[in-house]
Amino acid sequence: MGFSYSAVDKLRDNIQISDVVSKKVKLQKKGKDFFGLCPFHHEKSPSFSVNDEKNFYHCFGCGAHGDSIKFLQETQNLSFIDSVRLLADE
Repeated sequence: MGFSYSAVDKLRDNIQISDVVSKKVKLQKKGKDFFGLCPFHHEKSPSFSVNDEKNFYHCFGCGAHGDSIKFLQETQNLSFIDSVRLLADE
C-alpha cells in the first residue's frame, strides 16, 4: 500500500512533532522551542531541540535532524511506511 505525497504532507502538518518526540524524550519548553537530552547519543546537558512551528527536531551535539516520520524510523527502527501508519493511527 502506497501513500500520496499530499497525504503524507497533510499527516505531518496535522501532528505536532513535540507530541511524538515527548513519548521518548522528556522535553522542556524554552521560548517557542522544546529542549531535551538527545536520544541518538549520550549527553549530560540538553542539546536536542524540537520546533513545532517548523515541524522538525535538531541535535546541536550530534547533528541528528528530521521530522516526526524520521524520528519514529530512527528511534523505533521502523520503515517509512510503518512510521506513516503509526502516525496515522494516532
